[in-house]
Amino acid sequence: MIARLWHGRVPAGKAKAYREFLNQRAIADYRGTEGNLGVHVLERAEDDIVHFMTLTFWPDTDAIRRFAGDDIERAKYYPEDRDFLLEFEPTVVHYTVVGQG
Repeated sequence: MIARLWHGRVPAGKAKAYREFLNQRAIADYRGTEGNLGVHVLERAEDDIVHFMTLTFWPDTDAIRRFAGDDIERAKYYPEDRDFLLEFEPTVVHYTVVGQG
């Protein structure tokens, strides 16, 4: 199993709206992709910035490609992200899951 981790930062004043967007739009997109094994949205406030991370799980790189396209290292963004994100990190990080409880 592969874990895919994406990170984004938004101004604190937009965090609630971005959280709602992620929970409605992004989670539905992840879950609607064949092979997606799960998705979690993580949030951490730091002064006037709020960090969001999406942690998704996939059985293999073919499943990730169905979601992200051929370059699975490249971050996938939605048009609405322009209204929230402070920058667009170009890549995501993948980890092989070697244990779970």
